[in-house]
Amino acid sequence: MLPQRLIFALRSGARCWRHRVPRPAFVQAQQSGGRRCFSAPVCGGGPSAMEEILSRVVAPLPTYETRDKAPPPPESNSLEFMHFYKSLDKEDRLSFLTKLSQDFGVDHQSVSDLTVKLLDSKFRDVATILQVEDRLRYSLTPRYRQLLSHISRVEGGVKFLVDLRAELLEIISSKASESPQIRDLNSTLKSLLSEWFSVGLLKLERITWQSPCDILQKVSQYEAVHPMRNWTDLKRRVGPYRRCYAFTHAAMPGEPLVVLHVALTEEISNNIQGIVREFSTLDAEEDVNKINAAVFYSISSTQAGLQGVELGNYLIKRVVRELQSEFPHMCLFSSLSPIPGFTMWLQGLLSQCRKEGRGLELLSEQEWREVEKATDSAPGMGAMDALRKLIGTSDWMRSERLSLLLEPVLMRLCAWYLYGEKRRGYALNPVANFHLQNGATMWRLNWHADTSPRGVANSCGIMVNYRYFLKETSQNSALYLQNKVITASEQVLSLVTQFQKNSKL
Repeated sequence: MLPQRLIFALRSGARCWRHRVPRPAFVQAQQSGGRRCFSAPVCGGGPSAMEEILSRVVAPLPTYETRDKAPPPPESNSLEFMHFYKSLDKEDRLSFLTKLSQDFGVDHQSVSDLTVKLLDSKFRDVATILQVEDRLRYSLTPRYRQLLSHISRVEGGVKFLVDLRAELLEIISSKASESPQIRDLNSTLKSLLSEWFSVGLLKLERITWQSPCDILQKVSQYEAVHPMRNWTDLKRRVGPYRRCYAFTHAAMPGEPLVVLHVALTEEISNNIQGIVREFSTLDAEEDVNKINAAVFYSISSTQAGLQGVELGNYLIKRVVRELQSEFPHMCLFSSLSPIPGFTMWLQGLLSQCRKEGRGLELLSEQEWREVEKATDSAPGMGAMDALRKLIGTSDWMRSERLSLLLEPVLMRLCAWYLYGEKRRGYALNPVANFHLQNGATMWRLNWHADTSPRGVANSCGIMVNYRYFLKETSQNSALYLQNKVITASEQVLSLVTQFQKNSKL
């Protein structure tokens, strides 16, 4: 016969299923006097249920003296937390995380007491000061940190925490919660993930057509820069004259964390269509003599929860070493990067200038006259409205006259957007900021480099090469990170000068 407590637990679970929230398929087992006892799952996702779950699964922080001797909590605590959280809807998840961060965070009274003690001990010997500092450091550990650490040790736990941080980032960015404790929970989780996903724990894998089917499918699904249309596209991007690499982690098998696509070319490419739409190389044999350059044309982070955890820059550096080992003569390394946000920035600039009545300062008088003729528009604001309308569509790309007219205008505006527009002193454009942090040089802007609808809509068809001069990357990175100095080529600086000369902003 089944024990009465087990029968009660199963009946309680059935009642939960009939109501709103599905319950975990397990019950928590505990050792009690040599026989197994089971605690009934909590029904519903209300405040009382949340409080009961958290009080049971979030173990008290061991005292400073017993921190290395305290036994780990049972694995069932982590499993129960995961199952309960997954059973909640979006609104209840926010309430649950808020309660976790507020009620099971740092013991502020203990921190305050130790701070006073540290100030009192500043005139004492160094050993005493160091011990008080160590106690203070330990007291600053949120109580829930231990739970997060133990969740990472159960099957699927790391992936659960990566997804949990993605939800925290969404909560913060959407301002669904202004709670400082939620932000602290996010910071704590980011710190843990940064430790678990350090470069020494990552594995570099080359993705080929012989890779497992599920990996190939995820590479295709995760491609965020130049979406793949079909399996032929995918086969081309892992075939001859192409390389595809990914970082993986033992705790998340079958999940590429960040994916880098590389084209092996004779020269640094200035057009993406020649890379992603080229059919002639599908079954070709690679000729080493035709491979002088590695062009990084797409890098995609696949896990939103790993935002801010440095992976992409390490991947590029590892891939460079891998390619140098395969092609010792290779000396040209560059990206061919999109410029997301340029068109939006430009439309905003034109709107602002029109509102302030100074839009005519963006172009020279001759250029405005040419815009008026080409669009059959009235002088002044009429021409400005016509220009805004042109940029808002792709029609001008099909007109050689309009394309020739807009090329010098858009190229210098784009150069200024990349080089001159800043956020806290660093490049406003996120792709530029990424490559400049890695030590790349803003090397060349390319006209009509991406004529796809997406490329025209995002950046008026312009793309940029960030070139990696390997002997200069460390110095360039330090200059940018420490002094906010952007290393750029003569072409880019010339376009910036043209902008400053023609635009009286």
